[in-house]
Amino acid sequence: MGALGLAPSAEAATKAPFQPPRPSDFRLRGRGAARVLILGGGVAGLAAAYELGKAGYHCTVLEARDRVGGRNLTLRGGDRLTEMGGAAQRAEFGRGQYMNAGPARIAQWMTTMDYCRELGVPLEVFTNTNAEALIYNESAGMDAPVKWRTAKADVYGYISELLAKATDQGALNGRLTADDKERLLSFLADFGAIGPKSGGYAYTGTGRRGYAVDPGAGAQAGTVLGPPPSLSDVLASGVGRSLSFEFGYSQAMLMFQPVGGMDAIPRALAEAVGKGRIRTGAKVTGITDRTGGTRVEYVQNGRTRAAEADYVIAALPPHILARIPHNLGANVQAALGTPVPASTGKIGIEYDGRWWERDENIYGGITNTDLDLATIWYPSYGYHGRSGLLIGYYNFGSAADAYARMTHAQRLRRALDQGAKIHGPRYRRGVTASVSIAWSRQEHIEGGWIGWPDRGAEYRLLNEPQGNVYFCGDWLSHEIAWQHGSFESARKVVTELHQRVLKS
Repeated sequence: MGALGLAPSAEAATKAPFQPPRPSDFRLRGRGAARVLILGGGVAGLAAAYELGKAGYHCTVLEARDRVGGRNLTLRGGDRLTEMGGAAQRAEFGRGQYMNAGPARIAQWMTTMDYCRELGVPLEVFTNTNAEALIYNESAGMDAPVKWRTAKADVYGYISELLAKATDQGALNGRLTADDKERLLSFLADFGAIGPKSGGYAYTGTGRRGYAVDPGAGAQAGTVLGPPPSLSDVLASGVGRSLSFEFGYSQAMLMFQPVGGMDAIPRALAEAVGKGRIRTGAKVTGITDRTGGTRVEYVQNGRTRAAEADYVIAALPPHILARIPHNLGANVQAALGTPVPASTGKIGIEYDGRWWERDENIYGGITNTDLDLATIWYPSYGYHGRSGLLIGYYNFGSAADAYARMTHAQRLRRALDQGAKIHGPRYRRGVTASVSIAWSRQEHIEGGWIGWPDRGAEYRLLNEPQGNVYFCGDWLSHEIAWQHGSFESARKVVTELHQRVLKS
């Protein structure tokens, strides 16, 4: 089949093959699986316990919080969210409404999809990009938001006009053959919806920009939006900067979400691991690597306890691990202190009606803005329901820090005032419930994710075992802030630890 070109080529494989440990791996070796302590019950820690458990490893997960999942957190009516410092919120969302406070989308190529399939987690489409969503850049002097489709039509149209004129006038003769020029001009005519050569390849706008009156029946052909703004105005608006978002490998449609909330993933993992192997409310206070094993101290229910095992998998955020006493050496301590936590925050706002669908035809998707909201997300579930919950901001960096310093009431008021600049006064009306999260203020996590100055010696050091201690998490992957990175890191560590046990 390979010789005939009927078999997939090596280039067609986008994922490294993973073979989970199996009980049969030990049958001819005269020994059983090892004991492993896993520090952290987030996605990476649970995935490591799940995969090792397939071969009979004796895994115990220590999780400081009262729940598993780590940053994978879904908030529903009745849930309580407490921040460092004691501020607390109670979610009053209606039945069927939820807020994915952490991860909220999965690209179809990600390993996360494989675990959803394996664990039986049902999925539905998450609308990451939507032609009806909006772009609004206040600092550029925009008078009103523009629809994504309109911005794309104008940017593509003017770029096509400029390139077509340059091509026709011979500016690219050094790069293009005569046939290439004709092919390029033909492509640009369709790509940018520009006019013919006789009209100077002008971009004047078409139905791609949208309609002031939609096409209907009889004589109602529809009314195309008025002529586009000038090229100078389109460039000044900065809308083109948003368009590259959908080209990102991790952001391109189709994307997915678990039905009913992202926390279906850690719940399924925890069930597969076995709740008897997971200790919540267990804060790690010390890690000691010893010849032939490890010892971990932790506090649970006010009592200091200790657990021993052959190996440790530390799946906590690096800046949290850096504060836990250990004997792994100064180089490890310095490496753990190298990554920088990133600030991020979200607010979920529930309304008594889905006005974004009814009045603006926005069904899912994301509005981009240079306001301190950064983005507004419209729900990809519950269409045409009586109520709906949108993400009023998902912001980062200094904007997230500013919101983190506010009370929840202040965050909501600020979010509504800013959102009204995009959606008008109705954005403030009909709010029935809201919850906000500042990840920098979540105990035992203290950040949305981390960033490496570079993936240099420190990154490589922590990707290797330090004695009997392994490190694991999305922060040791090339897809930081995605569950895919957590799963891939867990698979890497499981493979390396299992091979070591088999050879020992």
